[in-house]
Amino acid sequence: MATAKMRAFNSIAVSFAVLFLEITIGKCDEQVPLILWTSEGFSLPSQSPPTAGHIVGREQLSSYLGKALSVGPRNVLLFLQDKMSIEDFTMYGGAFGNKQDSVFPNLEGALRSSPSPLVLPAVSWPASNAVIGQIQDQLETSPLYMDPETLSQLRLNASSPALLVFRLPYGTGADLMSAREILSGNDEVIGQVLSIMKTQSVPYTSIYTALRPSREPASLSLEAGVGGGRSLLQNRGGYKERERERMMKEKAGSTYGPVEFKGEGDNTCILMWARNLSVSILRGGRWEGYDLSPSTFGEGVSPKLHGSSCDQTKSRLVLNYEGVLGHRDFKLIFAMSQSHYKVSARRWFTLDALELEYDGTKAMFNGSRSIYAPAEYSYRCESVSSFRWPALVPRSSKDPANQWRVSFEDFQIQGFNVTGSDFSYASDCASFFTPGIWMGLMTSLLMVLVLTYGLHMIMQLRTMDRFDDPKGPAISVPQTE
Repeated sequence: MATAKMRAFNSIAVSFAVLFLEITIGKCDEQVPLILWTSEGFSLPSQSPPTAGHIVGREQLSSYLGKALSVGPRNVLLFLQDKMSIEDFTMYGGAFGNKQDSVFPNLEGALRSSPSPLVLPAVSWPASNAVIGQIQDQLETSPLYMDPETLSQLRLNASSPALLVFRLPYGTGADLMSAREILSGNDEVIGQVLSIMKTQSVPYTSIYTALRPSREPASLSLEAGVGGGRSLLQNRGGYKERERERMMKEKAGSTYGPVEFKGEGDNTCILMWARNLSVSILRGGRWEGYDLSPSTFGEGVSPKLHGSSCDQTKSRLVLNYEGVLGHRDFKLIFAMSQSHYKVSARRWFTLDALELEYDGTKAMFNGSRSIYAPAEYSYRCESVSSFRWPALVPRSSKDPANQWRVSFEDFQIQGFNVTGSDFSYASDCASFFTPGIWMGLMTSLLMVLVLTYGLHMIMQLRTMDRFDDPKGPAISVPQTE
């Protein structure tokens, strides 16, 4: 058995190494790795990994996951990192260098103990973005966003499926040490989760992947000093130019188009975009969350918009989902209107309501007090939520919306006067008097008050009208009893 495990782990190392050799000479800026393994004593059906250089798409990934979950444990631990590339393993992993310097001891230990791990070194990031929905369809259950502390209080059942999602960060700076420390911290989180599952004696299937690639091979070769010397001799700014180009490509590759609804004449009349759309419901004293982003945005994703409508005064964007937090049919509705206001002598549009419809129930949030913009503009805000500095509030204390939380990050919407498929100029929600401006104003006011008090004290000083002359008679002051 030990020999079989060592062979499996060696094959993993060989597949990583072969792919690393390929990506150092070819372009690989849209791929993320995916690692799948099971707890001890549970074997997965034999699945041949893809050939070196082959990028696994959404359908092929669904096939891999379907075969694994049809036989393996149906308690799935999904470790979803913000960014990750194969270079993170080749640079920091012990399988490709000194094991004492590895930042993945818990991950590598889990792979060694697993009877049949599966490594997909090159998965297209749109496919990895959809992995939550694919697993959800396989298990027919909603995902639960967890952390180790919450997991320790949860009691799982081996007979009922569960999808537990653990979000892991990734360093965004250029400092390699910061990325190393963050990856090491993520590995510790994986170790804590696996230890908790082992103490509960619950079999599991684990998946470790990411939403976006973290780096490009060109930047890695420059960091390692490979092939960059000649260009640096020719151009002193070669490294900075390449780094700037890499960051621009990464930014361009990490974006996706907005949700677009076309009305009469096949003309776009509603646009909506967000980096993250999530909803949560209160059940048993705990908030259960669900990420709607993978089902709404991304390459190849076509959200269902039936029920949407638009005209000159009202627009209605309806996003239809299935299987959200246990609800078979779930709708997220943005109801907007525009009107002419005499005070400002112009037309404005407002988000009158955000509605959640599920199983015949309707929860309504009012957004007209905070979400508005000139009719020819779009509205944008870094964060729109119903619980932290809420821009969305329930219509009444008895509304079912009090049992829900909604959160949108980098939210932008336009319901009127859309030209083409691009947003108009954005009216940002940030107020003119930001905290920095208020601090400057208060500091200036305090300094003015101090200066005014000092001038007042100086002006109150009075000198004596008579002085003692040493050559003349002394000044006598009569004393009265």
